[in-house]
Amino acid sequence: MERDRIIVVKIGGVALGSNDTTVEDIVYLQQQGKQLVVVHGGGKLITSWLKIHGVATRFVDGQRVTDRNSLDVAVAVLAGLVNKEIVAAINQLGGRATGISGADGSLVQCRIEDEKLGYVGRVVRVNAELLDTLLQAGQVPVISPLGIYAFDRPGDAPHILNINGDIFAGEIAAAIGAEQLVFLTDVPGICDRSGNLLSRLSAREAEELVASGVASGGMIPKIRGCVRVVNIASITCIIDGRQPHALRQQIEGRGGGTTIYKD
Repeated sequence: MERDRIIVVKIGGVALGSNDTTVEDIVYLQQQGKQLVVVHGGGKLITSWLKIHGVATRFVDGQRVTDRNSLDVAVAVLAGLVNKEIVAAINQLGGRATGISGADGSLVQCRIEDEKLGYVGRVVRVNAELLDTLLQAGQVPVISPLGIYAFDRPGDAPHILNINGDIFAGEIAAAIGAEQLVFLTDVPGICDRSGNLLSRLSAREAEELVASGVASGGMIPKIRGCVRVVNIASITCIIDGRQPHALRQQIEGRGGGTTIYKD
């Protein structure tokens, strides 16, 4: 199959809101013949469920610290509640979507990213065979960011690891040689110290914003996801998913946000 036409879309908490148009755009683009792979997060819902269970939430460099209790909640929320809601919404609007996690079909194999992050995986290998099969069948794969703990796993450790959704999306896009990687988020894009939107950045300039602290928190893994594929994809961008039909406009060449390009 022609992988160079695939668009990887990372959607976060902006999706599935009462006024959100992301699912409509996914269905429209699929019906126009676009090949889409959707990666979703679910951080806010995970935090809400952790709070219900009395589990504190901590972040390091924009990534959730995941202990055993947090992992159980993350798997249930990501692979269950969020994934199936998105899949159902796409199918209900006339699209064709199948929900999977990175653990299905040994899609994503990992080792521990950093001990201080707990059960958070660093992607070592992506087996894209399952994605090829789904795309050839006319489906939109909707993927929750989990992976198999496949390398250096102690015997008493869980089999699944949580993965930051933005970094996960970058790894998927790199593995399949995606044409575009689009992050839909809840901010206009990357801004400078004065809050002004930076519409275009080289990979080096984007990394400098992280190093200087101008880009922080959840923007760090988004930038890293873009930089991961900047030499592969023709377009890597971070756009405001709160805007009506932001995804469709981006694919049609009328998008805003921040585009990151190779040096």
